Amino acid sequence: MSGFRDKDFGDRLSTAENARKAMLERVRAKPGADDPAVAERRATRQAISTAREARLAEREAAKIAEQAREAAEREAQQAAAHEQRLSQEVAEAAERAEKAERQVALEAEQKAARDARYAARKARK
Repeated sequence: MSGFRDKDFGDRLSTAENARKAMLERVRAKPGADDPAVAERRATRQAISTAREARLAEREAAKIAEQAREAAEREAQQAAAHEQRLSQEVAEAAERAEKAERQVALEAEQKAARDARYAARKARK
């Protein structure tokens, strides 16, 4: 076991310090806010965000238009159904009036026939 080396406290401290230095170098190596690449990425993200908002607004407008169209269609269907009910009621009323008129005519015809039979019977006596 001559190849195994146990790390002592100093080695651990130096390893931790090297790790901190490496992290600090990575942070320092990042481009600043005034870097053109950062500004370009920010502009790209802003353009994507604006396009997304425009698509959302367009979808919302289409949804509102669809709801308005459906409401108008329902209104038209209700109006057509109401008109159909009215015409059906008028037809039924006309049919009832015609039936009543036929009944009155039938009763008058029957009364005339009855009166004629009565008169004929009186004439024979």
